[in-house]
Amino acid sequence: MALPTLTPEQRADALAKAAEARKARSELLASIKSGERTIASVLGKAKEDRTIGKTKVAALLKAVPGLGAVKVAALLEQTGIDPDRRAAGLGDRQRSALIDALN
Repeated sequence: MALPTLTPEQRADALAKAAEARKARSELLASIKSGERTIASVLGKAKEDRTIGKTKVAALLKAVPGLGAVKVAALLEQTGIDPDRRAAGLGDRQRSALIDALN
């Protein structure tokens, strides 16, 4: 399937939208890293907030101080969550298992 041809205006709009999404995701991860927001509160809002919902669970966990790639991979395996899963795609059981494993 070929990609649609975009006009210069449509391309500029898409680039601006993508930059805005990256900035919002960066601010979200920074707020987790600083301790301003907790994983539990962030995952609780994943269904309503589009920025949180489209962020991968592994990226959210890596923003938590003290959790690196190895610990995150082990945590995801322990809870049975696919490493490529996005926050909005977590079920209630997966979300609660992940929060319980972190506490």
